[in-house]
Amino acid sequence: MHKRFTLTLIASFFSLFSASTVLAQAADAAVKKSDSGICHDKSSTSYGATKKFEAFPNMEACLKSGGRAPANAAVAEVVVKKSDSGICHDKNSASFEKTQKFTAFKTLDECVKSGGTLPKK
Repeated sequence: MHKRFTLTLIASFFSLFSASTVLAQAADAAVKKSDSGICHDKSSTSYGATKKFEAFPNMEACLKSGGRAPANAAVAEVVVKKSDSGICHDKNSASFEKTQKFTAFKTLDECVKSGGTLPKK
């Protein structure tokens, strides 16, 4: 019985250690992807309010995972937007500014390789 108690105690310790490590990593997340798929960095007003999330080291990693930039985010780093309908819009596209729900990419090639299509001319 003493051996079983010791094994249970050791297993509990490792469970607590693992959970506290995950919580510490989540608390230090540079970017949080919410359940709705929106990536929030620490400058976002929703960062602190996002309780259920997947943690990422940076915005680029979050966006590459399929996350979307918030609608009110500065789009300076966004060169290509893939709309929810899967169309890749670069800054030359008439729909670039109108596209509010999107996944960001650095190039059209990356967007197309992710399954996006080019807009019809």
